[in-house]
Amino acid sequence: MLILLKHQPDPAPIETDVLKSDLSRLQQMEQELQSTLAVVRKQEAAIKKSINSEGADNTRIAEQIAAITQIAKKQQEQLQSLKTEIENAPPAQKEDVIQADKGQEENYLLGLKVEGRRIVLLVDTSASMTDEKLIDIIVRKSRSDGDKKKGPKWLRTKRIVEWLLARLPKDSEAMVIGFSEKAEKIGPQNWFSATDPSAITQVMSSLNALVPTTATNLQQGLKTAASLSPSPTNYYIVTDGLPTKGTSNYASLNPFSSCNSLLGKANNISGECRVKLFRHTINETAPRKGQPVNVILLPLEGDPQAAPEFWRWTYSTGGLLISPAESWP
Repeated sequence: MLILLKHQPDPAPIETDVLKSDLSRLQQMEQELQSTLAVVRKQEAAIKKSINSEGADNTRIAEQIAAITQIAKKQQEQLQSLKTEIENAPPAQKEDVIQADKGQEENYLLGLKVEGRRIVLLVDTSASMTDEKLIDIIVRKSRSDGDKKKGPKWLRTKRIVEWLLARLPKDSEAMVIGFSEKAEKIGPQNWFSATDPSAITQVMSSLNALVPTTATNLQQGLKTAASLSPSPTNYYIVTDGLPTKGTSNYASLNPFSSCNSLLGKANNISGECRVKLFRHTINETAPRKGQPVNVILLPLEGDPQAAPEFWRWTYSTGGLLISPAESWP
């Protein structure tokens, strides 16, 4: 389903009502000021009459009159300026949940909010996380570790992790786990505070040193996350497709009788077997009820079933699946 929206600020009726109330109050002040000014002018006329009749202290009284007149004039100017400012003020906008940390950040209608008491970030570190096209992934596999680290999708993955870490709630704790054929903690080995800059620096430093390689074993990543104590409350997964490896004894499972790669008889896995493997992984090791799962799905050629399968899973947990624009983040 494709929905096209005209993106514009909300009319903010609550803020408009406040402005209207302020304008009404100022209009009342203006009326009172006009009444005061009328009284001052009467006093001025009376003083002038007194001057003419008595002819005493002309200079002093004239200065008083000028001062009173000047004060009244300034009050009128200030009132008019304030009225104009209120009338021309744009409706106040609600503060965006997602704040830019460095420079200007383009606005996206993601709907993704980083939240939770204990947040685990699962990062796919398999070989496919270097590039989008299969031929590019295959070519980069044969190159040096330095070239693998420079893969455009891997560089984007690290930016996404940094984006997520920068938006951790201040009262939360976090853990980052990388998964390929095996799973390992990235950075601190225990839960770290969202307000600990040294821990976040350690995560990014470890991630920069990591080389994306081997197969995708989501089951191993989920098992490692489930073993944390205390348990995670929210999951955020950065990946590019369905898993290609698992940890079960697939030879004993009838649905996998034709999946030779899972039985150790082939190097390639079909799309149908990847779907079976993903569903089996979710049935065996998915987080328990009440632990929302959010997935950021990056593009990968030749895996059309990834989006619908991840969507069903995230939706069932109350989480969100996003496949973001190429320019994000």
